[in-house]
This record gives sequence, C-alpha cells and structure tokens, in this order.
Amino acid sequence: MTRMFAAGSDIDDPFAELGDPCLAVTDKRRGLVAVAGAREHGEARTVGLFHVTDRARRRWLLDSPYPVNAMAFHPSRPLLAVGTGEYDGGYHFEGELLLVDLEDGTVRSLLDGAFGRQVLGLEWLDDQELRVLLAPHDDYKDDLAHAEGHIAVLRRTDWTVAGAGPVTGPELTGPRVPMPRPDQREAARRTVARLSVPPTRRHHTGPG
Repeated sequence: MTRMFAAGSDIDDPFAELGDPCLAVTDKRRGLVAVAGAREHGEARTVGLFHVTDRARRRWLLDSPYPVNAMAFHPSRPLLAVGTGEYDGGYHFEGELLLVDLEDGTVRSLLDGAFGRQVLGLEWLDDQELRVLLAPHDDYKDDLAHAEGHIAVLRRTDWTVAGAGPVTGPELTGPRVPMPRPDQREAARRTVARLSVPPTRRHHTGPG
C-alpha cells in the first residue's frame, strides 16, 4: 500500500478524492471515520481517515493495490486494521491484512507469503484478539470457494506496529463456514452524506 499523507485538508468536500464510498467505519470515541472509496466507478482502493467534529477534516489518504473489503478500529490503540483482496481470475484469492498507525499513517502488511490471502471481514474481539474472515487460498476443484471462507482469530499481546509480528500460515487455519460478500456501498454513502453536511446550530425561538 502506498501512503499519501495529507493532514488538515480544508477543501469544501473532504471526501471528494475518495470517489464513490464503498465502506465506512466509525470510531465515536476518537471522533474518527475511515472510508474506502472507488474512483471512476472501479473498486474501493483508496482509504481516507477523517476527524469529525463540527466538520469532517481529512487526515490522510492511502492507496491499496487490492480492493478494500473490511476495516476495524482497534478498541484502545491508535490503529486501524484493513483487509484487502480479490480473486485473480485464475485460481487464487490474493490480498493483504494491513495495520495502519492512525497518528502518522504508517502502514504495515502483516500477512506472510507471496500471495497473501483475501481478507473479507475484521472484528476486534478485545485489545489482543482480532477475528479475521478469509477467502480460501484458491478455487481449484472447489465449487464453494466463492461462497465460503475461513475464520481465524489472531492474538498479539501488543498490536502496535512495532510489536505485531507477521502472521504465518498456521495462524490463519480455522473452521470453514458460509461467508457472504455483502455490498456495503449504500451504508457507506449514507455515512458520508451525513458527515458532509455541517450540523446546523439550533436557536431557541420560544419565550425567554
């Protein structure tokens, strides 16, 4: 993933450079929202982090070589997990599991191996455990590969970028279950539309 750092953007529409919003997740405690967008009606390959107070201000943008399928804010650390990936059109489901430092935009790819894995879902279970939903390695002689996937729970005592080592193959071994690939564009569009409109100040009009 290539990082493009752009702090404190003052443009009228801070979401404009994302294109069509495809996925949005919020961290209400920190007043942050992460949005993945698709440019020119393509796949969601750009992620923006925004600070939301009286108006949304962009903090940085990231470009991904793979479509972004899932994002999750760490419950206590300034980290964002980003799951990416796609089917290569031949056999493999390729992708990355990224860990982004929210303070400076530093990105680390956690998956070990040449092809990685397509990451379909992410959920922090607590400060130390990250639940990851993965597509199978490939669809060779596997008719259900595009409808099912694997569940793995990754555990690190410290998930800071410096302390989280690479995730190896055995850690990604988990039960196989039905795994829909829902389209989250409408929900993301609603989130961005709501944040794009500055809140109006209410005036008291009744008797004093």
